[in-house]
Amino acid sequence: MSGSSSENSKLGIKSWSEEDRPREKLQLKGRDTLTDAELIGILLGSGTINLSAVDVGKLLLKSVDGNLNQLSKLTVKELCKIPGIGPAKAVTLIAALELGRRRKAVERPNKKIASSKDAFEHIYPYLADLDHERFFVILLNRANVPIKVEEISRGGISGTLVDPKLVFSKSLEVATACSLILCHNHPSGNLNPSKQDNSITKKLVEGGKLLDFQVLDHIIVAGQQYYSYADEGIMPS
Repeated sequence: MSGSSSENSKLGIKSWSEEDRPREKLQLKGRDTLTDAELIGILLGSGTINLSAVDVGKLLLKSVDGNLNQLSKLTVKELCKIPGIGPAKAVTLIAALELGRRRKAVERPNKKIASSKDAFEHIYPYLADLDHERFFVILLNRANVPIKVEEISRGGISGTLVDPKLVFSKSLEVATACSLILCHNHPSGNLNPSKQDNSITKKLVEGGKLLDFQVLDHIIVAGQQYYSYADEGIMPS
């Protein structure tokens, strides 16, 4: 049978041999055997007249240089620039990626936090890939083991408002919590703390003293990097 590979690649998924179709391949060989493009193809369900769903997945991955972290940051509008992806398919992709992010957040082991790196690794799944600011606190027991992560606020790309009363009301609801770590993200990628970051840190440290509740650190997450007030020696005393 003649025909170039480029011609074959444009055939619809239903015309492929059963073992090469992504859905059937997943069932027969397991999910770990599928490429990223094939997994995306399953989510898309269909392609265009000239492109299979997997081909569309390949184009999408090429647009982010194969970086899944970058893919998870794309908006509906940006996804729709790829041939074969409309608003409905874009929403499906975003929903799937968000489920993956949430899964990372809930499966974090509650091991003792002994450093800023430990704190960053614990909070990162909650803040990864977001295009807007969110502010969380990690509540710790006396052994510095995380008990709970509480979301305090969410805002826009350049900031979010934090109410100290809300921070401590949520903290005091957890009977075994005796200290906390402040955490928020900078979607801009700038790791440096702002004046507002410094101001809220100072307010929360002072408020914690009144309640015998220690604020151990403030972690700023930007991409896959972080900034620690404690490491930099700028935690208010």
